[in-house]
Amino acid sequence: MKNIDKNVVYLGWVSFFTDMSSNMITTLLPIFVIYVLHEGVDKLGIIIAISTFISYAFRIVFGYLSDRYQIVKPFVVIGYFISAISKPLLAFSTTFMSVAILRGVERMGKAIRSASKDSLISSYVKNAEHGKTFGFHKMMDIAGELSGAFIIFLIFMFIAKDEHSIRSIFELTIIPGLIATFIALFLVKDAPKKVKKDESVLNKEDYKLLPILFIYFIFIFFIMSDQFFILKVKMDGYSLTLVPLFVMLLTAIQTLSSYFSGILSDKIGVTRTLLLSFIFGILSVSMMDINLWAAFSFLGLFTIFSLNAVRSYISGYAKSKGFIFGIFYAGVAISSAFGALIMGYIWKVYGFDGAALLSEVGMSLMFLLLLLKRV
Repeated sequence: MKNIDKNVVYLGWVSFFTDMSSNMITTLLPIFVIYVLHEGVDKLGIIIAISTFISYAFRIVFGYLSDRYQIVKPFVVIGYFISAISKPLLAFSTTFMSVAILRGVERMGKAIRSASKDSLISSYVKNAEHGKTFGFHKMMDIAGELSGAFIIFLIFMFIAKDEHSIRSIFELTIIPGLIATFIALFLVKDAPKKVKKDESVLNKEDYKLLPILFIYFIFIFFIMSDQFFILKVKMDGYSLTLVPLFVMLLTAIQTLSSYFSGILSDKIGVTRTLLLSFIFGILSVSMMDINLWAAFSFLGLFTIFSLNAVRSYISGYAKSKGFIFGIFYAGVAISSAFGALIMGYIWKVYGFDGAALLSEVGMSLMFLLLLLKRV
């Protein structure tokens, strides 16, 4: 990969190992909650909501602090360490509330590091190739998720697929989590210090970025979480052994398309790339009752095209990058949290068809709104 700074490569490996451990959790969490803890779909929605909402304020706070006091790498290392030590504790959970609290702590670690990590990546972009750089990083990120799903598949195929094996997988996440923390601590350089200015972190020019971000946030509210996609696999009668294969497909699609989507964003612009991603998102939910393999594929394309486009947008145009990245991640957290609550409730009361209809209508409206804004 030409013109990719070595610090971005190191951060790519940090994300690789972190997301390996994360996907070992998220792949099995719906199964663990519904079929091991014997909780309902509404409880799964509550867990998803709490785990995302509990950390939303920290994303803005630490993004602001990162810009205000030029604290970048310390937040990155601390955030990864918190995530590394909190994930294995899920192995000892016995109630849905304990799962929600631990997921919230883990997400707080992500909140502490997220804005600073993207600001750090942005500081090492070469030749203004923001899309390409973030596309490369996200490719490494998703490759880690693919590895995590593959590890689960091997364990289920050759060892066991029961409650004990699920809890053991949760415990094993400590290994890649600590490897990621080690790389961040010892190999990644801190961001270059900027000349101190008297201007406020809250830059008025950055307000121009907010309309597109808000449209994206509302779209995120309406699209179903990947946790609901995984639950649909189990409800449609697929065996537990096949669940990781669906997640592997999702992450493989993202890994293969990430670098290309970043380059595409540089060439055709953020808005066009985002519109294309919205089409993928609408198709993902529409295909859930027709072909789940296709549904997971389109979900992967939506996730990677939209994330790379928005991160490239902020990296290229924001003045206070850490703070705007904080707003971005906070908005995603709040939107997905409330979306998970609503979707979980609608699914429980009106069934999958009711939840899918709400999702498709809401996403379509956001697609039209973004299209009108571009026109």
